[in-house]
Amino acid sequence: MSSLSLAVRDSSTMLRRNLLHARRYPSLTLNLLLTPVMLLLLFVYIFGDAMSGGAGRSAYIAYIVPGILMMTIGSTVVGTAVSVSTDMTEGIIARFRTMAIHRGSVLIGHVIGSVLQSVASVVLVGAVAVAIGFRSTDATALEWLAAFGLLVLFALALTWIAVGMGLISPNAEAASNNAMPLILLPLISSAFVPIDAMPGWFQPIAEYQPFTPAIETLRGLLLGSEIGHNGWLAVAWCLGLAVLGYFWSASKFDSDPK
Repeated sequence: MSSLSLAVRDSSTMLRRNLLHARRYPSLTLNLLLTPVMLLLLFVYIFGDAMSGGAGRSAYIAYIVPGILMMTIGSTVVGTAVSVSTDMTEGIIARFRTMAIHRGSVLIGHVIGSVLQSVASVVLVGAVAVAIGFRSTDATALEWLAAFGLLVLFALALTWIAVGMGLISPNAEAASNNAMPLILLPLISSAFVPIDAMPGWFQPIAEYQPFTPAIETLRGLLLGSEIGHNGWLAVAWCLGLAVLGYFWSASKFDSDPK
């Protein structure tokens, strides 16, 4: 069997393993999914009228949903950091190292499984958003396709970062804490209010981070509005984080067995 065939076969096996774990123990995923859903309902029904600036709750739903979808990805990949850390600290990786399997298949299985879970979580949160009034009537089929591609690319980038966080964590609790910025960063982005409405000293913090251009790009695609320079910024952030996370994770996995 060629090395490519071996890598595909073993990665598929590891993917099935991770999906089975997610199906048998769904509590972590559901708990992480609860955060964006609760924030969506809270900001729409409690703060929606006040934060819409007089435009109405329906306008604020249209504004907030893209940010919530990106936050959903950040919340979901926290579970990946916990899962990777659990594998590294409970001995299963040490056993895998003694077996004739492709070395990178363990991480690839985690990454692909996490991306699939992120997409499923986005679909569920999106369904809740539609149920409470979100509509995307001005977006074309091409814009919908681009929006889906952006979500998958963003999920891939954050997943590799989460894998690295899991590898450097001594236990699952530490992995969850290390990955918390992936949930907190959307809170200080343009997810809930425009950057122009923030204090001047705080605006650079909200602007120069990966979530803001990704949210603005997704918002433009879903609502059929201009995205300006945010499109290439979002793609650049995704590619940069994915490459960084990949090399970080590969380095830690090869050099730091636990």
